[in-house]
Amino acid sequence: MTLKVENIGLVKTQYFTFGEPPDELKLDSGKALGPIVLAFETYGELNADKSNAILVVHALSGDAHAAGFHEGDKEPGWWNDMIGPNKALDTNKYFVICSNCLGGCRGSTGPSSINPQTNKPYGLSFPVITIADMVRAQKYLIDHLGIKKLLCVIGGSMGGMQVLQWVASFPKSVQSAIPIACALKHSPQQIAFDEVGRQAVMADPAWNEGNYYDAEKPERGLAVARMIGHITYMSDKSMEDKFSRRLKDKDYSFKFITDFEVEGYLRYRGDSFVKRFDANSYLYVTKAMDYFDLSGAKLIPKAIDVRFLVISFKSDWLYPSYQSQDIVRQLKIRGVDATYCEINSTYGHDAFLLEVEEETRLIKHFLKKTFHGYNIAR
Repeated sequence: MTLKVENIGLVKTQYFTFGEPPDELKLDSGKALGPIVLAFETYGELNADKSNAILVVHALSGDAHAAGFHEGDKEPGWWNDMIGPNKALDTNKYFVICSNCLGGCRGSTGPSSINPQTNKPYGLSFPVITIADMVRAQKYLIDHLGIKKLLCVIGGSMGGMQVLQWVASFPKSVQSAIPIACALKHSPQQIAFDEVGRQAVMADPAWNEGNYYDAEKPERGLAVARMIGHITYMSDKSMEDKFSRRLKDKDYSFKFITDFEVEGYLRYRGDSFVKRFDANSYLYVTKAMDYFDLSGAKLIPKAIDVRFLVISFKSDWLYPSYQSQDIVRQLKIRGVDATYCEINSTYGHDAFLLEVEEETRLIKHFLKKTFHGYNIAR
């Protein structure tokens, strides 16, 4: 019998405020930040003993709107194919939470937020943050919801880093973890790509040392940064299949305009990105990714009881499979229950958003065993 897969329908973003002075969030930089607002959404119902909660953590450009539709929207949330009735994260069974990360620009406190001390946007006065700072902020939200232990934390790319950080920071608050297409730390190549993107933003005259909120935005620089990112998200095969060397018109223009379809695609993606994302947030979030390092014993400093499903994709050259294998190796050395799956996909790094059928099969099975085992243990 095939279960009917359904969409969630209309959802609303909620907001949680914490860290009012003098109880600000203490950051890795040694600074403190507060008050802090986290935008979040929930899907499904929390059960009586609050044992069915799953936290979804997003990638670089994501936000709290992971599934369903906002009123008036034509497109659903960014992981709608994975969240909903009878989907991988089945909202008939699980209570799913997704929050916009600290430092973001989609409802959570970040550099574009108003600094209460100046009544102006923080800009570069916003403190530099880490992945661990993002996770500490999420822990406040989970505590606010009255959840003592998450059934699972799941996410891809930067979301996968947050998954790993949850286990490192709050191992007793996590039953299972699913890091997808990520790494224990950025390689020099990954840091280099991020730095080129940051330099593209900062080279835009409109960036103005981060003080652009009442003036022209650094859209050209941010668009170039996004174009660079999209190149790394795809694979050679996926770009060949999608674009090849197809021209927008019948012949070359012999001008510096978009002759090839792939050029038009990158410009479209860049232009779309600047309409919904803040340039300073791009700087802060990519820096947090570069600072992230849970290599060696930092991920699992002592024995823990957390089950792992680690997923990678064969054609992902931004976060190649060997980095996911490194995660599994570190877990196995420390006796952690870890399952590893490499999906044979041609989509590159974007596969974590596109390989819905295979991810659904793996995640459904993993969560079923985890939830059943958790309730038996309780």
